[in-house]
Amino acid sequence: MTDGAQEYIDDMAAKRGYVLDYHKVMAAADFPVLQAANHVVIAAYLDQRRLSRETKELLFILSLTVMRAPLPQLRSHIQVALDLGVTPEEILEAIEIALPEAGVVAFQYGVEAWQSVVGIRPLEPTVAVHDGKAEDAASDS
Repeated sequence: MTDGAQEYIDDMAAKRGYVLDYHKVMAAADFPVLQAANHVVIAAYLDQRRLSRETKELLFILSLTVMRAPLPQLRSHIQVALDLGVTPEEILEAIEIALPEAGVVAFQYGVEAWQSVVGIRPLEPTVAVHDGKAEDAASDS
């Protein structure tokens, strides 16, 4: 491992509230590239400028939802937003912005990540329905 990489990844975790798997890999495999990529993130996301950290988290959540980023990445930003005091309802409202511009599929993706972090219990219908799960298809045959 490159000298200073462990301290660097620990500092990233402390400042961001998370690190992603690719951060860990790059710290071990190509530390200079991790540092370069992280400098962009620091300037655009972590440094306090005009937008609050809470607003930046909401924007990150929205953009990651629209891009259908890996669920662990989206979930980590939802958790950081909650840690910063953003309410679950505010986070959902940010995700809802994806609906008119990116469509239902992107919106559903964001809602799935949000629900898994905040633990909202879905309201189930009291009438028989097909819910589209794989086991329904198997039982129908």
